[in-house]
Amino acid sequence: MSKRFFLRTLTVACAACCTHLAWAQTTALKFQLDWRFEGPAALFLTPAAKGYFKDAKLDVSIDAGNGSGGTVTRVASGAYDIGFADLAALMEFHANNADAPNKPVAVMMVYNDTPASVMALKKYGIKTPADLSGKKLGAPVFDAGRRAFPIFAKANAVNGVQWIAMDPPLRETMLVRGDVDAITGFTFTSLLNLEARGVKADDVVVLPYPNYGVKLYGNAIIVSPKLIKENPAAIKAFLAAFTKGMKDVIANPAAAVADVKARDGIINVELETRRLQLAIDTAINSPNARLEGFGQATGPRLALMASQVSDAFNTKTRINPDAVWNPSFLPSKAELNVLPKK
Repeated sequence: MSKRFFLRTLTVACAACCTHLAWAQTTALKFQLDWRFEGPAALFLTPAAKGYFKDAKLDVSIDAGNGSGGTVTRVASGAYDIGFADLAALMEFHANNADAPNKPVAVMMVYNDTPASVMALKKYGIKTPADLSGKKLGAPVFDAGRRAFPIFAKANAVNGVQWIAMDPPLRETMLVRGDVDAITGFTFTSLLNLEARGVKADDVVVLPYPNYGVKLYGNAIIVSPKLIKENPAAIKAFLAAFTKGMKDVIANPAAAVADVKARDGIINVELETRRLQLAIDTAINSPNARLEGFGQATGPRLALMASQVSDAFNTKTRINPDAVWNPSFLPSKAELNVLPKK
């Protein structure tokens, strides 16, 4: 064997070894969204597309979801390592499954305010929460706004509401047809879905929960207790990469929606860009978020929410706010400074 051949062989072997070591150091994570690949999914698809997760030695696969409740149970089952879900759904799971061995934990608040609202058409004569008493409301049974409606109703003295259940694609259609007087849903979902059905935005009455006495947090990043125990560094790396991507999404939502388009080619880019911007304006860059800081949650507000969700959801046990929230994996305050000044 010639010296040149030996050195070349050794170089190839060393390169292969280094490649193997780099691969071995990469952590694979399965991530579940709360909903379909719509505008807000860019919050996670953009850091993936820009390579931020990869740079953090993470191999993150991102799947669409079908509701926060499903995301919570799938993370609890171990099918997914990380998810994006409504904090109220996480609280409910904890309180109704006290003996469950793997209860997920929220590690970063993304929607500092719940995006839930009541929406009606002006022609139906609903202008304020008081006008909802005795009316017919519609929403899927698992809708976050419907589940939390008792909190909204108590804060605004609404009573005598009749609920009609339907599948998500029929919610806005039934409102337009007059089958229901109002609906509940995430504002950035239902408002734009109504427009897609020919309703002008000026003809819609929107009653956002945060504007009417409901101080609930919205969606958070949740992780499995198994991941917390076995690889806490991966959680920190994920949140840091996600936060870096948040800056890009907020700075240029239109570019971020291109990353959603890459995952679902049939989306309406203009509509989803508006949906993402609406989510940023109402749930992410809200007054409460700027007050508390992006990613954060405060003890008193968590305790209030735990008490309200326990009552509204009629949980089997009372919710312990300390059991559902763990901020120890959050990036530094400087890294979390992603919200633009108003």
